[in-house]
Amino acid sequence: MAFPLLRLPAGVRRLIFDQATLANASHLRFTSRSTAPSTKPYTTTTTPPPPESSVNHIEVSHFSALAASWWDPYGSSRLLHLMNPHRHDFLRRCLSASPPNPSQKLDVLDIGCGGGIFAESAARLSMARSVTAIDPTPECIAVAKRHQRSDPLLMESGRLNYLQTSIEELHNHTTPTANPAGTGIGGGIKQYDIITLFEVIEHIRRPYPFLSSILPHLKPGGWLIGSTIARHPVSWFTTKLLAEDVLGIVPRGTHEWSQYLMPGEIREWARREAELNTSEGLGWRTMGVVYVPGLGWREVKGSEGVGNYFFGVRKRENGV
Repeated sequence: MAFPLLRLPAGVRRLIFDQATLANASHLRFTSRSTAPSTKPYTTTTTPPPPESSVNHIEVSHFSALAASWWDPYGSSRLLHLMNPHRHDFLRRCLSASPPNPSQKLDVLDIGCGGGIFAESAARLSMARSVTAIDPTPECIAVAKRHQRSDPLLMESGRLNYLQTSIEELHNHTTPTANPAGTGIGGGIKQYDIITLFEVIEHIRRPYPFLSSILPHLKPGGWLIGSTIARHPVSWFTTKLLAEDVLGIVPRGTHEWSQYLMPGEIREWARREAELNTSEGLGWRTMGVVYVPGLGWREVKGSEGVGNYFFGVRKRENGV
């Protein structure tokens, strides 16, 4: 996937790698603060996440300005609309590793739902019992609720619920889950079969504590599924220089390259969480996608480390 860089003039290639080097140095300072090893053992907890919020108010302001055009398939969120079918493809791929009982209906939590592109489509799935979609941006939640009202199916009680909140505050808005293991009893929290966070992590300043704060909300055997961008010179060229600065197909300032995470970094975080299964295929999956102008997003095997990719990790069930 790096071959397009070799076709560029030497001066342009030098600019790309100079910028990548500077941004990577910033990333190293960032990760040294957020990934320092903890002396506490990793254990499953049913108590609410720490009160420190993952909400970045600069990001909230940025997405507030984009909210009005969220459902315009040719507007600033066009690439998200084109990406949505691949979200469902990857979701099905993850579930195929541990197919749920056909009669079992699943509870879904969509974190950072924006205007509701994925949340709406998930709520229409026959396997979905309920979808809870959260976002800290009030303008995005308002747009999502307004669009929801255009479909009577989505207005059915319990099918799709939008909340303006963060993952750290979600327990204040939901009813705890009760199960045989006792989770959710005595001040516990609601748990979900599937938790999604699409195009979210690259906007979080401290991604690993954020990811860890999600796990108490995931049922044993459930999947945490997300998408983000790999921190590679190619992704700086495509997502920052081309997409934002040259072509303008993504609003300028949407991404901060130093906040991108490599698939191996997310998997390493998952390995440190004893309750997660990181076995290839059974508990850990990735899928790389590349945007091709005029054709849309295409899955490209082996591209996970240079651009956009999906990842999925499963919570252990009965210790497996």
